[in-house]
Amino acid sequence: MKRMPFEPPTEHYDEKIEPIDEQICNLIEQRKELSNNNPGFPTKELITKWSMKYNFYEEFLNSVFSHFLNEEIYKPAVEPKGFLKNIPMLKSFEKDGVFYTVTFVRQFENASVVHFTIDKEDSDIDQLRFEEHSFFALFIEGEGVDYDCHNNFGGGSGTHHSFTFTVSPALPNDLSNIKLTFKECKMPFQKPTGFEFVIQTDK
Repeated sequence: MKRMPFEPPTEHYDEKIEPIDEQICNLIEQRKELSNNNPGFPTKELITKWSMKYNFYEEFLNSVFSHFLNEEIYKPAVEPKGFLKNIPMLKSFEKDGVFYTVTFVRQFENASVVHFTIDKEDSDIDQLRFEEHSFFALFIEGEGVDYDCHNNFGGGSGTHHSFTFTVSPALPNDLSNIKLTFKECKMPFQKPTGFEFVIQTDK
C-alpha cells in the first residue's frame, strides 16, 4: 500500500517562527536519544497538568505524543523492481482453529515480497482481533543481515485474509536459514498484543 504524498495544508509560513520550529525538531531528537527511542507515553496526570499550564487541549497533547510512537510507519518503503522469480514456501502455524501461512516469496532485484494468509473455519472465530483492527508485524532473522520489513497490508473478509510484506534487502534464494517471526499489534499505535509465532523455513 503506497502512502499518498503529503501536501502542506497552506502555502503560508511565518518565517519569524523558523528558529522555534528548528528548536522543536532539536528537542524531539534529544527526546529520542535520552529515551533510547523508547519514550513510552506521558501519564494522564501529566497531560492534564501540561494542558492547563500551556493552554492546550488535552486531546491535542495526546495526539502530539502519540505521533512520537509512530515514526517508523513514515519510513519510506522500498519499491520492488526487477522481478526475478517466485519461491514457493507453504509453511504454516495453527492456533485456536486459525491457520497462518506463508504461501510464497516473490523475488525482485532489490527486495522480496512475502505473501501471508490467515484462514479460519468460521468468521466468528477470533473475530475480536479483527474488530480491534489488529495487524501483524514481520521480523526476519538470517545470515547476519538486518532486514527491513514493511507491512503493505491487504484485505479479505469472513474466513480468509491475505497480506504482503516488502523485505529489503532481498532475501536469498535459499531460504533454508531464514526465520520469520510474526507479532500481532493493535492499531493505531502498533502496541503488541503478546501473540506471536515463528515460521522456520528450513526444509
